[in-house]
Amino acid sequence: MPETRFTPDHEWLRPAEAGAATVGITTHAQGLLGDIVFVELPAPGRVVAAGEAIATVESVKAASDVFAPVAGRIAAINAALADDPALVNRDAEGAGWLFSIVPDDAAALGGLLDRDAYAALVGAA
Repeated sequence: MPETRFTPDHEWLRPAEAGAATVGITTHAQGLLGDIVFVELPAPGRVVAAGEAIATVESVKAASDVFAPVAGRIAAINAALADDPALVNRDAEGAGWLFSIVPDDAAALGGLLDRDAYAALVGAA
């Protein structure tokens, strides 16, 4: 399985097929948010800059922006979240993925945190 990378803003990114990468929020982030009730996703085809707020995850506690971990083009969204946003709570780093992106520069993924660095950031090490 390709190595999952993380951002300090609590997004994860995992390389997938055809040069795309799957993106979601971390298990840590969903735990802080609580019960997720709505997810607003970017439109497929949208071109985004690294660090740009491109999605929103709303919970019973708060709404939180999701940022593009790398610059690129949105390839797909997880349509299942429209009917079942709590899927993010049940499997944040799996079936609860948010969108896929085709990075402008695949080397940018190397600049993201590995699992150990992210765990140290959130105090889970």
